[in-house]
Amino acid sequence: MRRALRQDAFDNLQWEVTGSLPRPGLLVALGPAAPYRAGSSAVLTPAPPGSGGGPLLSGVRSWLHNGTDRTVSREASAVTVSEAVEALEGRFDAVVAAEQRVEPRDWMPEAYRATLVRQIAQHAHSEIIGMQPEGAWLTRAPSLRRKAILLAKAQDEAGHGLYLYAAAETLGVDRAELTEKLISGRQKYSSIFNYPTLSFADVGVIGWLVDGAAICNQVPLCRCSYGPYARAMVRVCKEESFHQRQGFELLMTMMRGTEAQRAMVQDAVDRWWWPSLMMFGPPDGDSPNTAQSMAWRIKRHTNDELRQRFVDMTVPQAQHLGVTLPDPELVWNEERGSWDFGEPDWSELKQVIKGQGPCNAQRVERRRAAHEDGAWVREAALAHAAKKEKKR
Repeated sequence: MRRALRQDAFDNLQWEVTGSLPRPGLLVALGPAAPYRAGSSAVLTPAPPGSGGGPLLSGVRSWLHNGTDRTVSREASAVTVSEAVEALEGRFDAVVAAEQRVEPRDWMPEAYRATLVRQIAQHAHSEIIGMQPEGAWLTRAPSLRRKAILLAKAQDEAGHGLYLYAAAETLGVDRAELTEKLISGRQKYSSIFNYPTLSFADVGVIGWLVDGAAICNQVPLCRCSYGPYARAMVRVCKEESFHQRQGFELLMTMMRGTEAQRAMVQDAVDRWWWPSLMMFGPPDGDSPNTAQSMAWRIKRHTNDELRQRFVDMTVPQAQHLGVTLPDPELVWNEERGSWDFGEPDWSELKQVIKGQGPCNAQRVERRRAAHEDGAWVREAALAHAAKKEKKR
């Protein structure tokens, strides 16, 4: 019987139990001293009875103290599995507490990795699905200028999705697998994209409200504890800021137009205001993942804090624009220095998340069709890459 201490593709030290031990948790390294590097596997066997444990994990200790080389020696002093894991967790917690970045080759708790995969995948899916509502107006834009702006925005959103899928892949998942989970309904995307765009004013309101909410939500992610995600968000947020300004400019133009155009803008605001507030997720009391995500510095603010920040930012903009936000409870609170606002219909959010929103089925079906229609491109790219590899 034996245990193996191995390091996966990202140098995450993991324990794989392949049998029982006469003295559980006490291991000894076999063979002469040798460097332990990414992709290798040091095989460990039970320490013989009466040996006092024998050498084991100075390698873990040197790995903990040698953050650049990540070299683990097979000559090690005895520690138990639980002690080794505790040491790794201690280093991880210290890195997070010190506001440093966790990188793909660093050890991380499995729950941390799983949380990041879930969040980054949902974010990437949202960027890709998010092209659909506005994309419906690409062939019906009122001018060539508006069409060019909309095309550029759709291109940006596609790029955001690719950045985020690449960030997710550093955690050991494959984007093809993530796409399959999306189109099979096993992974989610933002609820906001399950609403229809009924007029061209919706394009402006999506830019102003939806992208504005995204900015509130995503700017703190630039300080996320996971390095690849944080770095991807820097460019994403810069481009989302441009999208928000572009949406507001479109609405300002329409509000200076005819009475029918102004009514169109107000109608779009009435329909998108509450879904935009629900973009931040359920209330803090009903959000099971927020506390742990904040402890890990993945999130920096709670859902309700971000929602309040968005309202405080948006109300003055609405006043300047000349539209009325559809909330009779919206009132300035002098004592808090913020706007009080009404409660969104959380039952609606739950229904949309369950796949029962106005456009859920349509959005996923179009994503599935696009994925299937693009299969020949992926196959051709793989064949071309294989051909180039053979010529080397």
